[in-house]
Order: sequence, then C-alpha cells, then structure tokens
Amino acid sequence: MKPKILIIKKLPDYVKEYIGNYCDYEIAEDAGYDNIINKIHDKDGLLLAGTKIDKNLLEHAPKLKVVSNISVGYNNFNIEDMKEKNIIGTHTPGVLNDTVADLIFGLILSTARKLPEMDRYVKDGKWNKQDESIIFSKDVHHSTLGIIGMGRIGETVAKRAKYGFDMDVLYYNRNRKYDTEKNMGVKYADLNDLLKQSDFILIMTALTDETYHMIDEEQFNLMRSDAILINASRGATVNEKALIKALNEKKILGAGLDVFEKEPIEKDNPLLKMSNVVLLPHVGSATIKTRNDMARLAAENLIAALKGEVPPNVVPELK
Repeated sequence: MKPKILIIKKLPDYVKEYIGNYCDYEIAEDAGYDNIINKIHDKDGLLLAGTKIDKNLLEHAPKLKVVSNISVGYNNFNIEDMKEKNIIGTHTPGVLNDTVADLIFGLILSTARKLPEMDRYVKDGKWNKQDESIIFSKDVHHSTLGIIGMGRIGETVAKRAKYGFDMDVLYYNRNRKYDTEKNMGVKYADLNDLLKQSDFILIMTALTDETYHMIDEEQFNLMRSDAILINASRGATVNEKALIKALNEKKILGAGLDVFEKEPIEKDNPLLKMSNVVLLPHVGSATIKTRNDMARLAAENLIAALKGEVPPNVVPELK
C-alpha cells in the first residue's frame, strides 16, 4: 500500500506525477490550519509552505512521519514538538539563491535611486525642469553593503555587490566565514560596527528567539542618516514600530521590504504612505521556474523520508 500524503500547495503537473509514482495524495490547495487538522489523521506525509506545525496539529496526525516545507525558512515548525513525535522536517535551500538575490538588488536599486517614486513623478505629470531637487538620489556603486546573516543567499548577494557594483561588503554572522572572506574579499564586522558603517543594511538571518527584533530602536540609532534598510528574511527580525519611528524622525534614509511582521500588511500601516519605502508582497522566490524547482525539491525530500532514506534537506535542528 502506498503512503498517503496531504498537499497544501498548488504544484506543477510534473511534480504531482512524480509524487504519484510513490504515494497516494490528496490536494487541498491553501487549506487553513483547521482544514489540515480535519484531513491529516490518516496521512504519512505533509507537503506545505508556512502553515504552523505544532503540538495540536501533531496530536491529530498519529501516522505522520515527515513534513516537507516548500520554503527555505522553517519558523513554522515547532521543533520540540516535532522532535517529541519523531517527525522529520525538511526545507528547500539552495534552489532560490539567485532569484532572491536578484530581488534584493531590485530593492537596493529601487530605494537608492527612488525608482517607484520617480515613476509616479513622471506619470503624475509633475516633471518640472525648473525644480529638479526631487530627482537626486543615492549611488549604489562603490558604497558599503552590510549583510546580517551570511548564508547561501547572503553570499550570492555579496558576489553581485562585489563584482557587479564594486561595493565594499561587511558581514555579521553567528559563525565567521574565513573562506568567504578570503575568496570574495568581504570583511567580518561586529553588528554595531556594521550598522555604523553601512550605506545599505541587508537582513538575511533566520527568525529565531535570538533574532526576533534584533533590529530595534537601539540599532536604528547607530545607523547613518543616509542608510537604507533592506529586509528579505522574516518581518519579525525588525521591530516594525521602531523602523517607522526611525523613518519618521529621518534617522535613516529609507527602506526596502519584502517581509513584514504581519502578512499581508495591514491597510492602516504607516509604511504604506511613505514615499521613501519600497514594499513588496513577500515575493523573494516568486518566479515560475524557482517556485517549481522548490516544489520538486520539497517532493524529493518528502519521498526520500517516506522510503526510509535520509532526505537531502532535513532542517538542522531535526537532524
């Protein structure tokens, strides 16, 4: 008898065909938490993106062996509860590095050169050659990029910065990466020094208890008045209220955000009215090819676990 799995995400046909070779599957696209609980009782595997996996859900899943996230992040996993139930958890690192790095540089360029603002300026008929003060912006080339969280995506961004824009790159990471420093010419800095020296500050760290609100009012006070904050990791790594305060008080120049503390962003969030902030709807990996590649890798992780093999991308805390 084939194992049974529940899929909570739209998948390309070729991935569903691959899964069907090994498993019987039920698809409930974008099902909510309660709907998953109603369907999980006889399932051996779960394929999803972002739904919380906690003790309550696991109590309703006596046969569950593996949860496969179509995501690099896995802060939706309650690690201790999964350990207690011997549930394997996997994610999809690697395949989205270049795609997310492209988007990050889109945010850097858009905020520094005020591209959305200039687009509106022209389309609204405000282009007046007698008043050109609004058009001036900030250079990206030969500036300093500070990367907080030098994982795979951070290194991919650093390559673009060094070799594409002649930027100086500083990084702060839990573990210092001497090979990366040697091979790419990036420099390690403690967090405070990075914040003080960087033109652009990129948050690329995972969300953990230690990184929750790691960028708060104290950190904004260290930044340069012409600094731009870019966050493409998880919204809660930055205290959003402190960010809004820093922008209002002109402690920093601007921000480019693909992630928020609450998603979708609330309609009364002050960030929505700020011309010096570029906002995206959490689309870092959202190209058709990359999302399909992520789905395929998630399926491969899941099938490997159900075959009794060690999946290639078990989350580190569950190895």
